[in-house]
Amino acid sequence: MAGIQDFSVFEDDFYGTGVIPTALTAGSSWKASDTSAVGSPTIANVTPANCGEIALTMANNNEVENLCVDFGDVLSFDVDNLQSFEVRARVSGCTSGTTIAFGLQSARNDDTNATTLNCMFKMIGVTSTTAVVIETDDNVIDNNLIATGQTLATVYKRFFIDFSGGKSNIKFYIDGVRCAGDRVFSMANTSASIQPFFQVQKTATVAVDALTIDYVRIECKR
Repeated sequence: MAGIQDFSVFEDDFYGTGVIPTALTAGSSWKASDTSAVGSPTIANVTPANCGEIALTMANNNEVENLCVDFGDVLSFDVDNLQSFEVRARVSGCTSGTTIAFGLQSARNDDTNATTLNCMFKMIGVTSTTAVVIETDDNVIDNNLIATGQTLATVYKRFFIDFSGGKSNIKFYIDGVRCAGDRVFSMANTSASIQPFFQVQKTATVAVDALTIDYVRIECKR
């Protein structure tokens, strides 16, 4: 019978009032990064909340800002063993100059396209209702900005990446609908490990766009 001896599950529902540390800290899986110079963007638990949420929110200063929550480059999930990545998320805005991305990647970079490995959902701001694209990169084959035909706004949606068919056949879903099913998404050229991440960044604008995460769940084989 399959169980904890066969599968590992990481889940976080972001309950409570704990602050995500800016340095790797015992007792916390997460690390927060903030590149702002003048403003005070926030990474904070939402209160009141339905059932635990965390929000990454830009400040209204006219400056470049980048907020990220990840495992601090502790790469805990082997691509060969991954089974799924699941997030429920919404945005309060993703305007011109803002980029929002989340999924799995190797060591963090301010530019998510510059990471060696990645598998992610992304929104590049134009209006408050923003088209969602998907990307994979295994350091050999790069699928970049592939349209999903879906948008993300103030209503929560469920984002799911399915690795159960193997790293050569990765599938993306939004609210149960498969995205870009005519494309092959593969990370076959790597056997390395990656980490979950959520990132919001903007150019020098006064936008206060935000990403709110309800939960994250990652499953992998041992």
